[in-house]
Amino acid sequence: MPQELLEGRDRERDFIQQMMDPTKIKPFDLPVTIKATLRKYQQEGVNWLAFLNKYHLHGILCDDMGLGKTLQTICIMSSDHHIRAEKFAETGSAEYRRLPSLVICPPSLTGHWEQELNQYAPFMKVLVYAGNPSIRAPLRSKIPDVDVVVTSYDVARNDVEHVTLQDYNYCVLDEGHIIKNAGSKLSKSVKRVRAEHRLILSGTPIQNNVLELWSLFDFLMPGFLGTEKVFHEKFAKPIAASRNSKTSSKEQEAGALALESLHKQVLPFMLRRLKEDVLSDLPPKIIQDYYCELSDLQRKLYKDFAKSQKESIKSEVQGSEKEGKTHVFQALQYMRKLCNHPSLVMSPQHPKYPEINKFLVSRNSSLDDIEHAPKLLSLKNLLLECGIGTQDSDYNKSTKKKNQQLISAEGVISQHRALIFCQLKDMLDMVENDLLRKYLPSVTFMRLDGSTDPRDRQSIVRKFNEDPSIDVLLLTTKVGGLGLNLTGADTVIFVEHDWNPMNDLQAMDRAHRLGQKKVVNVYRLITKDTLEEKIMGLQKFKMNIASTIVNQQNAGLQSMDTNQLLDLFDVDDSAKIEDTVKDENGTNGGDGSSSAAGASGAHGNIPDDIAGGLTGKAAGAVGELGDLWDESQYEEEYNLDNFIKTLK
Repeated sequence: MPQELLEGRDRERDFIQQMMDPTKIKPFDLPVTIKATLRKYQQEGVNWLAFLNKYHLHGILCDDMGLGKTLQTICIMSSDHHIRAEKFAETGSAEYRRLPSLVICPPSLTGHWEQELNQYAPFMKVLVYAGNPSIRAPLRSKIPDVDVVVTSYDVARNDVEHVTLQDYNYCVLDEGHIIKNAGSKLSKSVKRVRAEHRLILSGTPIQNNVLELWSLFDFLMPGFLGTEKVFHEKFAKPIAASRNSKTSSKEQEAGALALESLHKQVLPFMLRRLKEDVLSDLPPKIIQDYYCELSDLQRKLYKDFAKSQKESIKSEVQGSEKEGKTHVFQALQYMRKLCNHPSLVMSPQHPKYPEINKFLVSRNSSLDDIEHAPKLLSLKNLLLECGIGTQDSDYNKSTKKKNQQLISAEGVISQHRALIFCQLKDMLDMVENDLLRKYLPSVTFMRLDGSTDPRDRQSIVRKFNEDPSIDVLLLTTKVGGLGLNLTGADTVIFVEHDWNPMNDLQAMDRAHRLGQKKVVNVYRLITKDTLEEKIMGLQKFKMNIASTIVNQQNAGLQSMDTNQLLDLFDVDDSAKIEDTVKDENGTNGGDGSSSAAGASGAHGNIPDDIAGGLTGKAAGAVGELGDLWDESQYEEEYNLDNFIKTLK
């Protein structure tokens, strides 16, 4: 065999060996100076990225949250820019002409990327393409002359005609699972970007079903997994069918084979490392459930509403699918808000408002009184137990000022610092105004939500991490749950919960990540004997999506039968749930029981037989609700104010 063919064969064998076994990938020496010391697993990650780069392949870096995906990406991106510049200087070839790289991320992370690039690779010229249209317009002419353009998904979608005029070296999608819906305008816009190298970063690449994986690879390597229709028939359909409890052994086998085949096909292009495997010095994360009772007012409203809705739900789900789905979403949202605070649903438009208001006035009370919102009381007690804030019986302004001056003078710093997550901005307002300002004036806090200018978000994060005198950071899960480094906190409290457990896992890992020196305690405030407990009791907080590449496919609302839906509106007044909120020692879950990192609080693995009073069918149905709870879907399509007006 000619020497040239032998050498070609050896190169091909070498390539296949590296592609199938990442441990065989050759070390990559950084040609630039990065101002950071890479850990062993991070260097291996850079080696893998360099392998993809060399062979013009594209992939997903799906390391566990907090392992430094940004740093690894900066290493390969800056290295390749340097190598291209050298080759262009040598050859003058247009193949190596100067091209900027494009990083697309959630708006809360644009400042984070700018800071990380300036910190680790200050020789890279960065342009943050953000702000309103009048601010962005003059920035467009600068894009060809910088090394990295950082922008948000919204801007990339809105300015797609301008963004796609430029060719790029790297196109990096941070939190890339955002493009999981292949039919969305956002996904289609991002896929129009032309780049030499494409990379997705995501700690949770698959959240609901395997079709999401197709959309991600349609960005990376169009056609690699076939057309969407072919992918559905070959993989998604048999995998989904195998999950049905009535499936035959043949269908189960077909699903297992499809899953194995998909796993093997995408495995070379996905790199996943877990914190517990690579960070021996990372303190544990302990998740605990903290239970609270409904107030008398909440219980009355909750019971009356749940019982009144069962018949209308029954008739509507048997009628128009669209109307039935809308009504169920609105009803579940109503119950969810009521669990948080009665004033979130008891507006003047509510038919029971005059009756309830008259009742409260007769008792010298109002809807805003904290006694009607046990979650706020529980949050207050939890903060005090953590040593955050001081009990104070006098809430007038002069006392607040005196307390704040005293604390400032004595330089008191709490032993623990907390992140408090809410889904709803309205609920975050109540935590701030009805609890912290009114009852815990000594607590110092900052806030980060959708109304915070994206350009200011990173400075808020930096100030919170660097200033130990700030006790609390208030966040909405949507804004604060992705990508931010908040290791200044060692306590995470969820006042509300995202029913997709991966979103809550993302949020809690803002604190439990590289750089954290303390044990991270996570508390979930859960209202007993309600829909909230039924759903939260079934959340699978120990799921490891990337270990099998795909998550279980959620059937969603459309697949539930009438009995399953009606069961969501059952009211459990008995004590049968009590046994489900006790730990192995028989203590109440409200006191919190420790579990291993990543476990589901006092419930551990949450076996199916403790589903908080649900029947078997409904237990399975609620377990599949993960992808239904999307705040924008609620607020836009299923308007609650209009729904309340229809109540009788």
